[in-house]
Amino acid sequence: MKAKASVIAQKLLNLYRQAHVIDGGWGAVNRVFMDEASADVMSELHDLPTGKMLVTHIENLRSGKTPINSIARELLPYGGMMAEEEPQTNLTHEELNNLLRAIDYFTPDTDGLTAFMGNPVVKQLGTNWITLIKNALADHPEALEKFDKIVQIFTAYKLWDAANNILSKPVTDRERAQLQVDMPEYETYLPMFGDDGTNLLHKLHELTSSMPQIDA
Repeated sequence: MKAKASVIAQKLLNLYRQAHVIDGGWGAVNRVFMDEASADVMSELHDLPTGKMLVTHIENLRSGKTPINSIARELLPYGGMMAEEEPQTNLTHEELNNLLRAIDYFTPDTDGLTAFMGNPVVKQLGTNWITLIKNALADHPEALEKFDKIVQIFTAYKLWDAANNILSKPVTDRERAQLQVDMPEYETYLPMFGDDGTNLLHKLHELTSSMPQIDA
């Protein structure tokens, strides 16, 4: 048995759209495309927004027209705009020191996360704060390593809230399909919450196990 073709198609399309922020870039996601894009999945992709572009890209990979670590420029998602845009962080010396102190004093709990997210420097960076802070810490490897831990904790709490929200109301087939696509993230982060996280993950698995299945 394998996941429904439409679920895999949506997963591959998500990877296609997010390749610019995934470790390993096109070299990493192209291998997933090659492994998981069955004939049924390719058929499903044809009916999804920008799916035809991904189908063409996968065909190019399989024919050898496109190298495994690349993509044809005309097939870049968003017209290549996301791949070309490199957010810049212009912090003053005082702001950078403020940020470094906030990272150094961070405690791995809800209070610590609330305090960090409420820091004026973090707040002014907006929704792209993770990328912008990473750029700002390019010359501060120790702080960057600590910041990566903060991002992990932020992601864990975000997924904890998302999981509880999913379980708080009836789930649509579309939400259930998206949950299966996102399940690897839940499996990575929810165990950080111990038995409570494991129990929450078990409930999410119960939701996805009720999805229609197709034979391999």
